[in-house]
Amino acid sequence: MSEIVLQANDVTAGYVPDLPILRGVSLTARLGQITLIIGPNGAGKSTLIKAISGLIPVSEGSITFNGNDITSIPTEQLTARGIAYVPQTDNIFRSLTIRQNLDLALRRSASAKDTLTRLLDQFPALADKQRDKAGTLSGGQRQFLAIAMALASEPRLILMDEPSAGLSPKAAQEVLEHTRALARQGVSILLVEQNVKQALRLADHCFILAEGRNQVDGSARDLLNDRVVGEIYLGGKRVGAK
Repeated sequence: MSEIVLQANDVTAGYVPDLPILRGVSLTARLGQITLIIGPNGAGKSTLIKAISGLIPVSEGSITFNGNDITSIPTEQLTARGIAYVPQTDNIFRSLTIRQNLDLALRRSASAKDTLTRLLDQFPALADKQRDKAGTLSGGQRQFLAIAMALASEPRLILMDEPSAGLSPKAAQEVLEHTRALARQGVSILLVEQNVKQALRLADHCFILAEGRNQVDGSARDLLNDRVVGEIYLGGKRVGAK
């Protein structure tokens, strides 16, 4: 079994002191795997990934990366430790060109030129539009730029918060398939995603949250085919509904 790269233990966190959204949530993410977080609206999915990325304070519990405690460490400090964060919105600089966005992401890289060449090879649609303003890109291309910027720091783990939100079905599929390609290259992905069925088909393991707590976790393939999980989380049926 792949080694654990990220572990959250009994995490309690929220935006307002004494009003936690997460109540004792635990999860693990393994090397070179896609770990998916799903659940109903308001379950605490984005809150969890923001707590891990240092954007929301953790009041109880702990988060470790490669065995080192990173609880509540600011996002910018996590980059140097090998963690990149791709937020759902405001993840690129729309008024700058594609090349300027990438140059900003590469500003601390010791091998910026080589890394830029590799990123442009990996994202040919961006290579052809380097001088274009990032704001003119399609939704899918903007997400690819955000992912390319995250990869500029050569992370071992990427935290992604709903990368397919607002995209066409085709663009969403392309973005999600690219996360699978990254995992094959050895990058670990922690993914919050609204396109549940597509994500389950690509992910390795899945944690389901509801009301800020762990509900179910297991193989993504098994959960995709689980009737009860499907009725409650994929088909819109609510717990207790008649």
